[in-house]
Amino acid sequence: MKTNPVRYSSAVGEVWVMVTLKVKYCHNIFDKRAIREYADAVLVEALEFYGIRWRKKSFDSNHVHITLDMGIYSKPQIAKKLKGYTAPLILREFWWLKSRLFRGGGFWNPATDGRSGDMDFYSRYLDKQKYASAAQTTVLAFA
Repeated sequence: MKTNPVRYSSAVGEVWVMVTLKVKYCHNIFDKRAIREYADAVLVEALEFYGIRWRKKSFDSNHVHITLDMGIYSKPQIAKKLKGYTAPLILREFWWLKSRLFRGGGFWNPATDGRSGDMDFYSRYLDKQKYASAAQTTVLAFA
């Protein structure tokens, strides 16, 4: 039993999930290193801005997986926060993406997958992604 749960105002909660954010139209834009590294940086910025605890993230050609603590947020709230924070920054930095690949607007696919369960299994799964890196963990992963 956990003796010191995370507290969010008057609510207490901790729900670890693997969230998947997929690029709209399945464009393989994360194969471009500059875009992948920038997306990685703004995702970390978004997670810190909203105070969302996370352990690991891993990129593939057209999506990113993140293991995070949803706390008292719902899956749509987490998706809205992360997508809403990152998409404008990515499209502003790589302005040519919007005109060439995302003419209909938006960067992320509207669908979001979030699943709980055996987090060790998901951690191993993230290690097998195309652009997995052991360096993509936080101090929380060692707590």
